[in-house]
Order: sequence, then structure tokens, then C-alpha cells
Amino acid sequence: METRPMTRIQQLLWELRMDYIGHPYYVSGNAILHALGQQLDYETHKGLSASHGVFVPGQFGTFPEEHSLSGGRPYLGSGLPDVEAYDDLFIHRQASHSWLLESRARDALNTHDLRIHCGHPVLAHETIMGRRPDQRKDRQTTKWYIHAYLHADDPTVLPLHADTLGGTQFGGKRNYGYGEVTLKDTQMVDLDELNYSRLEKTDTYLIELVTPFVLESEYPGTKDQPIPWWWAEDRDDLRFREEKILEQREVFRLQTVDHGQVVKYLGDRPVETAKNALTRVGSHSRYGFGELRVKPV
Repeated sequence: METRPMTRIQQLLWELRMDYIGHPYYVSGNAILHALGQQLDYETHKGLSASHGVFVPGQFGTFPEEHSLSGGRPYLGSGLPDVEAYDDLFIHRQASHSWLLESRARDALNTHDLRIHCGHPVLAHETIMGRRPDQRKDRQTTKWYIHAYLHADDPTVLPLHADTLGGTQFGGKRNYGYGEVTLKDTQMVDLDELNYSRLEKTDTYLIELVTPFVLESEYPGTKDQPIPWWWAEDRDDLRFREEKILEQREVFRLQTVDHGQVVKYLGDRPVETAKNALTRVGSHSRYGFGELRVKPV
């Protein structure tokens, strides 16, 4: 695998202001690019790539052991901590939210609250949980955020200005106000300047699929992709899922290796693989598919 020369990314954290109608696991990079395209000129937009947006609860938390920072932070989910090492990039990109305090309702906050509006299931922009009568407040409200990042072919394009990134909408029924977000935080990260020493201290690694890896696509001009030899020996060890992308109101089906699963890394270049996988690999990488995380054992 060749290391890409452009390695700066812009991290984004949007706050959901209204309930979201769309994919239950994430806001696709395709949806993020469509939303930004309404506020950017054509030349700027065509060179952008976007990750999938991961839902994050705005709660107290503690940094995981592999993070370069330590200790607890109030509302860790509602801000972007400093990034010094490779593993720092993933604190908000895991559906399990393992950084949540043990004292919090972890099971409830790992399951996004659903509401029914006009017969449509929607993801709530806030989670409201009751509390015991003897406590000072009778309920606790958790706001939800969307974490994503951008990179560009032209290094001068980033960072995008906050005025461009705020006040947009994701998902369906936007004419009725659904999916409204506001920009809460953003920061630039140079991937070449990060500390990768944790990946250099062992000989055995795992690959976690942060987002689905596309094998087959109905989208015109795309080629089918084999399963990379460096993270799977047998298809029987993998879980598959059909995904869809929407382009000009036309739906294209994708056959993917499902996200969330962990496989053994069989390659011999873990640092290079980690860097490339941050800007994603495989078909439709521009739209958020094919993001991987390398984990030392």
C-alpha cells in the first residue's frame, strides 16, 4: 500500500438541533458531502472527501487507556479533545462509547432514542431519562452530536470556514426541519505528525472496520473490490450487509463487509496501513466507506 501525500484532516463535531430521519447507525459521508455542496463552490466541493458521521452522546467521560490524555472530562462527548497520537482519533468513532463513566446509564446511551413522527421512526436529538424522586432533579437530558472529518485533494482547501459548516441539515424531510445541526467544534490534524509508537511496539495486530467496506456497487463506473488479503483469510469469517447510496434521487445498492467487526491483520506495514485507512480504502472511500482502525494486540 502506498502512503498518500495529503494527510491533513479537519475534524468536525455537529450538535443535533432537531430529530434525524435517516440511517440508524451513522450519517453517511455521501449525505455530508451533499449537505456541504449546497454551501460550497463546485471546484472546492469536487475535491472533498468525507467520513461517515458517528452519533456521540454529550456526556461526562474518561479517556481510554490508549489515549494520550488521561483522567475525566465534563461532557467529553460534546467537544474535540487534543489529538497527539493515532488512537486519539477514535475516541468518538466507536458505537459502544466506552469512554462513558461507569456511573452513567451506559446501556441506554449506547442505544439511540427513537421517536415516531407522523408514522416515521426518527433518531431523537436528545435523550431524556427520569431520575429517582429523592434526587435534586427529576430528569436528565443528554444532547446528541455527530462526529466526522474531511480531507481534500488540494491541501489549501482546508480548513473550511465555520460559516460554511454550520446551519446545515442531514437526513430526510429536511423541508420540515428535521436533521438540523449546528457546528459545535472543529480542528485540523496532520496525520504525519501523530505519534504511532503504540503500533510499533508489537508484532500482532487486529483490524476493526469502523465503516463498511464496499465489495460490489451498482454505481456507474465503479469496479468490484476483492476482500483485502491483509485482513481476511476466509469470507466465512466475515459479516456482510447491503447498503445504499442516493445520487440525484436514484438509489444504488452496495454489497459491503459490515462495520463493527474485528479481524486479524495479516500484513507487515501496520503504520502505513493505519494512515491510509484514516482517509479510507476501497470503492466509495470519498463517501465514508472503508475506514479501518489498526489495533495492536
